[in-house]
Amino acid sequence: MLFDSQAKTASLITDPGNRMSARIRVATTLDREVIRGVHLRTFSDVENQLVATLAVNLLNGESVPETISLVAETVDGVVGHIAFSPVMADADRNWLGYILAPLSVKPEYQKLGIGSKLIKNGMELLSRKTADVLFVYGDPKYYGRFGFSAEAAARFLPPYPLRYPFGWQARVLRKGGPGDQTMKLTCVPSLRDPALW
Repeated sequence: MLFDSQAKTASLITDPGNRMSARIRVATTLDREVIRGVHLRTFSDVENQLVATLAVNLLNGESVPETISLVAETVDGVVGHIAFSPVMADADRNWLGYILAPLSVKPEYQKLGIGSKLIKNGMELLSRKTADVLFVYGDPKYYGRFGFSAEAAARFLPPYPLRYPFGWQARVLRKGGPGDQTMKLTCVPSLRDPALW
């Protein structure tokens, strides 16, 4: 098991050069400012405020089912963050989806597997929650490594028009559901900003 919900910690990450190690844990509202700082440092000046605000709003917001927010922590403090928030489908009330957004790792801690570990720990948690599908709106080359594809997302219409449609991807976590029916998705209030899409 990658994630222990009782202890709220996850597996240890060690880079090959043994320069650092990190653990994945559930974020709390006490992490608000460090999470904001991670996103401000990682994203460009064009979008860092928007993404940092989204990350904090998701952490503060309440949803049913709950939004999952994880951080990667080293001896230097929090160096990475990821959020998974629920999406609903108009065609099936029993269907459960999530969207991965945002994901960020401080520049000096990138290429050490921290982002991958955040994604994998989140997917493990969602599998135990019996989520059907996980969506992401991002780089297909990066997210394809985790089983995301445009084909899996093709029948799910995002909540808003996409500026970069090629970035809309999904990974099926549980077989079944409403078959080949096209489904329009809705999202939590924090993601209801067309500028994010």
